[in-house]
Amino acid sequence: MESLELESIDLQKLSVRQLNHYLHHEIGTTSPSRVEILNPNGLHNIAVGLDAPVRVDVRGHGGYFLGGMNRQARIVVHGNVGWSVAENMMSGEVQVKGFASQCAGASAHGGLLFIEGSASSRCGISLKGGDIVVGGHVGHMSAFMAQAGHLVVCGDAGAGLGDSLYEAVIYVRGKIHSLGADAREEPMAEEDYATVGQLLSRTGLDCSPREFKRVASAKTLYHWNVDADQEY
Repeated sequence: MESLELESIDLQKLSVRQLNHYLHHEIGTTSPSRVEILNPNGLHNIAVGLDAPVRVDVRGHGGYFLGGMNRQARIVVHGNVGWSVAENMMSGEVQVKGFASQCAGASAHGGLLFIEGSASSRCGISLKGGDIVVGGHVGHMSAFMAQAGHLVVCGDAGAGLGDSLYEAVIYVRGKIHSLGADAREEPMAEEDYATVGQLLSRTGLDCSPREFKRVASAKTLYHWNVDADQEY
């Protein structure tokens, strides 16, 4: 393909394998500034493993693992996504203009995942340094075993929020159904307001950082305690 400012790829004419081959091997040599993916129709593994500063617009709904292992790219989904959007993301940005299914942003090491709607259960599971902003609600067990990074929830959070947290921090604007093991609500500091404000500014959401609550680890699970008698 010759160098273009905008390349349109129709997944009714090409397979996802052919799409990803192009994104992996031709982006950077032909250097289009934007790629538009038409007719995604819920297909899985769209635009995974990107490693180029390109914008990708997915015009419709995506399936599992969309934008997984992303590095550098800005991916915008004009629809909903299935399981594990932006899973293991390294850098860049993935934006979902609709809703996300389970495990959104799982194990993300860096970058920003922005879900304009709500996310299902286990959002941010095992988060390792990325930032996730959800304009709506998150389901149960979100940020389970999250190790680093931030989860900002502008709506409500389901049961078991932050179960087995490590160093990640959760900010919730709405109601929290219940906290998971070793998670606790803590006072917001000026540093927290600044962090939330910066992330809201990046996503364009019109919320005040002063409306959010901080949830972090109580750190009682960091070390084995023989006297705890398995009561954790």
